[in-house]
Amino acid sequence: MTKKTLLLLGFVLFKFVLQYSLISSDYDLQRDEYLHLDQGHHLAWGYLSVPPFTSWISYIIYLLGNSIFWVKFFPALFGAMTLVVVWKAIEELKGKLPALILGAVCVLLSSLLRLNTLYQPNSFDVLCWTTLYFVLIKYINSDNTKWLFIGAVVFALGFLNKYNIGFLLIGLIPGLLVTKQRKIFAQPKFYLALILGLLLIAPNIYWQIQNSLPVIHHLKELADTQLVYVDRLGFLKSQLFFFIGSFFVIVSGLLALLFYKPFEKYKFFFWSIVFTLMVFMYFKAKDYYAIGLYPIYIAFGAVFLEEQLKNGWKRYLFSVLIVIPMLIFIPMYKVDFPNKSPQYIVSHAKEFQKYGLHRWEDGTEHILQQDFADMVGWKELAVKVDSVAGTLPDLEHTLILCDNYGQTGAINYYTKNKKVTAHSFNADYVNWIPLDKEIKDVILVKEDNDDDKERKREIPIFDTVYLAGKRINKFAREPEISIYVLRGAKVDINKRIKEEMERKKNYQE
Repeated sequence: MTKKTLLLLGFVLFKFVLQYSLISSDYDLQRDEYLHLDQGHHLAWGYLSVPPFTSWISYIIYLLGNSIFWVKFFPALFGAMTLVVVWKAIEELKGKLPALILGAVCVLLSSLLRLNTLYQPNSFDVLCWTTLYFVLIKYINSDNTKWLFIGAVVFALGFLNKYNIGFLLIGLIPGLLVTKQRKIFAQPKFYLALILGLLLIAPNIYWQIQNSLPVIHHLKELADTQLVYVDRLGFLKSQLFFFIGSFFVIVSGLLALLFYKPFEKYKFFFWSIVFTLMVFMYFKAKDYYAIGLYPIYIAFGAVFLEEQLKNGWKRYLFSVLIVIPMLIFIPMYKVDFPNKSPQYIVSHAKEFQKYGLHRWEDGTEHILQQDFADMVGWKELAVKVDSVAGTLPDLEHTLILCDNYGQTGAINYYTKNKKVTAHSFNADYVNWIPLDKEIKDVILVKEDNDDDKERKREIPIFDTVYLAGKRINKFAREPEISIYVLRGAKVDINKRIKEEMERKKNYQE
């Protein structure tokens, strides 16, 4: 085993150790993670919220025991694989050991650490962006058309994971067209690879068509409720901080693509990032959607800087570039990860709020970062619901109905009662409510903004209606959640549930 291989394995091992040390045991899983895990119990070629790839990983996690360890393992794995791809890209660009070390440190000690703590499609998305760019480098260097077909497979996997990778193509195509690499479009096998990619994603496209293109509704809802708060200038500012420790390396890579003769054949990469960022800004995309752009430019920058700073006193400057990400990681470690309890963060509020990380997607300020608040109180909710469910005599004919997918998934993940399964009209859960048994009783799990806390709608159709408990946690994104019990249905609840399901599926408010 070579020195370089041992060093790469060391970086990968350190990556895993670091990922598992970044989350305090005071936190539960994050809201989205529960939904993705439940999708593994309902395998399909598509979902209202995401394509199917994450559900496949969720099914594997379920087979492995469904523990927190495995939930966190896969995003860490995808992050480690991203590091490996950047390493291989540096080798392909003729970089030597110093460039490899610089590239690995820049990728390791970046915002990818934060991204890779969460079980969401984002980690695999970044891996697919980076790998597809690497495949293009391999194709340009070899003219071997097998890389076109490999690229088609990578793109298909990325598409089946998150539609965000479509922005890569939107930016890449004009980047190729304005440079000499436009010749790729004259390669017949390019179109065969394109057909292969389309065939691989066809099942998901068919699912979308069969289900009235829910992705369109999802994007519209996203635009109306979240993207409306996105500031384009703020988007650009955020890009600076994702890889702040390697900012100089990335900028050097971009300049090298314009002026460094050995990189002339890769010039389309410069135009690609320009076009892609313009498209993201036009659509007012969330800032982290663009994270997948940058790792490959670290590879270009590391190789270029290694060549420019290899002699004399400049070698010390190269060493400084390796140290900078380490120094910047120190304050990042203090504020950017949920490694301190909510109580500690609140008691040191001024120290944390000065970094401006407590503004949520809706533009409001809170005591915790949004992701942190979304990792608090879920297990406690499941315990409360289990306790209430334990007081009911007939759980076989009891429906647990929640307001949102976070509540639903959390109850399903943490429940100790095998008879307890939560459901909702929210997100993908609207397709999974069982109607094969008569519903006699209902446990309602309601958000704090519930407009009918006296349950005036339910009282006429049940014999007994009462508030059974509350989960109150001031640190949680939902500080107060109420749990109601509705006993003895007087009407056909199954019929009402079915009607509401159809209404939600047709996107009727």
